[in-house]
Amino acid sequence: MESTHTRRLYVGYGSAGAVGSIRETESGFAVTMTGASEPLGEYPNLAIAKNALCSHLGHGAPRPEFHEH
Repeated sequence: MESTHTRRLYVGYGSAGAVGSIRETESGFAVTMTGASEPLGEYPNLAIAKNALCSHLGHGAPRPEFHEH
């Protein structure tokens, strides 16, 4: 029996729209800011990836809402 695993994608939404995405990879979660061509980095779990995305929004920016797609 074969098993398939669908990789998850989360998009962070702020007051002005999408601010970045988090895509599950084979080894963790890759964070890409909106408009960037390359990921900022890859993190071992979703919680750390969400925190990394938030830290790149700048000081005082509200935490975005994350929605799975």
